[in-house]
Amino acid sequence: MSGSRELSQSQLPGIEGTPTPHYDRTRLRTGVVHFGVGGFHRAHQAMYLDRLLATGGDDALAWGICGVGVRPSDAAMRDALVPQDGLYSLTLKHPDGNVETSVIGSLCDYLFAPDDPERVIERLASPDTEIVSLTVTEGGYNFSPSTGEFDTENPEIVADLVENSIPRTVFGLVTEALRRRRARGIPSFTVMSCDNIQGNGDVAKSTFLAFARLKDPELAGWMAEHTCFPNSMVDRITPATPPDLRAEVLSRTGVDDRWPVVAEPFTQWVLEDDFSMGRPRLEDVGVQVVHDVTPYELMKLRLLNAGHQTLCYFGYLLDYRYVHDATSDPLIATLLRRYMSEEGRPTLRAVPGVDLDDYTETLITRFSNPAIADTISRLCQDSSDRIPKWLVPVIRERLAAGGDVTLAAAVVAGWTRYAEGIDEHGEVIEVADPLADRLVPLARESRTEPLAFVADTELFGDLALDERFTKPYLAALESLRSRGARATLEGLLA
Repeated sequence: MSGSRELSQSQLPGIEGTPTPHYDRTRLRTGVVHFGVGGFHRAHQAMYLDRLLATGGDDALAWGICGVGVRPSDAAMRDALVPQDGLYSLTLKHPDGNVETSVIGSLCDYLFAPDDPERVIERLASPDTEIVSLTVTEGGYNFSPSTGEFDTENPEIVADLVENSIPRTVFGLVTEALRRRRARGIPSFTVMSCDNIQGNGDVAKSTFLAFARLKDPELAGWMAEHTCFPNSMVDRITPATPPDLRAEVLSRTGVDDRWPVVAEPFTQWVLEDDFSMGRPRLEDVGVQVVHDVTPYELMKLRLLNAGHQTLCYFGYLLDYRYVHDATSDPLIATLLRRYMSEEGRPTLRAVPGVDLDDYTETLITRFSNPAIADTISRLCQDSSDRIPKWLVPVIRERLAAGGDVTLAAAVVAGWTRYAEGIDEHGEVIEVADPLADRLVPLARESRTEPLAFVADTELFGDLALDERFTKPYLAALESLRSRGARATLEGLLA
């Protein structure tokens, strides 16, 4: 690299020693409009499309991305990407200390909807746009976590439902664009969720059709018939950009990127082959395009996601604060392997094309990556949402099959002990959970009423009535309180 330079299209020819886009970005067509351009999208979907564009050919070059920001906070991404012509750097940090940085070129435009909603709608309505993709987080789908129903009282939704209003939400913008496409005789685009939600395509279909039925019932009927919402499973640990990454990338490569991205080297994308119009040949660049995402989704939820819960409470009580430090403890690593092999895996369907032994060991390697610096506290957040979705189904299926749930029950006991809000040294634990005001008192009450915590039927159903669960749960909880986390794990794994 000869000297440092601010990242932009005109500066690409002068970048040496760092991979950059070698396809002609002036020939890109924006076949994809993406809502929610954050770190994960740029480390995952945009990276895959960059790989596809690099294969060359007119078919590949039809899949450039126009990013769209809707929230006020998205103005920061506009201010970073627009001066850089959509270019940014992606740095992959390997467990062995190896670091790779490349420049990604698949984002060829970025629109901030509050600046010009009409421009966004017309971009969506363009015949070139064949896919509208989303990483808007679970909250962006505007449904109640408890009922699953679309929230019609959200003030932003209420405003978008007013006749002749200027759309401000992703629902309003997408629905208005589809109304115009229908009126102009242009086929519907595909709405492709890339969010980490079980059945993400089904959730997108439910919520977008719910909005459309309120706005224009006839259009909703047309969407139900013509708009596809494929499910997908996405996976790549992508931390928030650390404050020193820009300086690190500049020092190492000479590339001055206003908002670089860092991620682990592992990546996976399993995508249902269900599209309204055309689709990119993503299978050519490592995406698993399948007819049924469910087996892959269950694998991730019950091994990776539930594995995170398996390690985080015991890890915290053992005074670890980073995931890689906890995973390097042989007790934690053994707990993870045994939970996955003995209790998680027996609940899975066959997963075509995946060796589950390799997948399990890959998870341990990923969790052990010090360069990612994932925190235990992040994994402990929002447990009241995570445990019922990721671990309780494993317990239920194991019990239904007559299987043992000793390890999963111990994880729930670890959550109970953690949720007391006091660690083994008497120090306060900040329990970051939307139900903390309810859970912390219940966890403390379980010292005198042992089943108080798991008797919460909203979280655990009727598990408190099943001795096959409560016996190992109570044994682990009593041991955690009387002997501590390390002795409990030693006894559990002996």
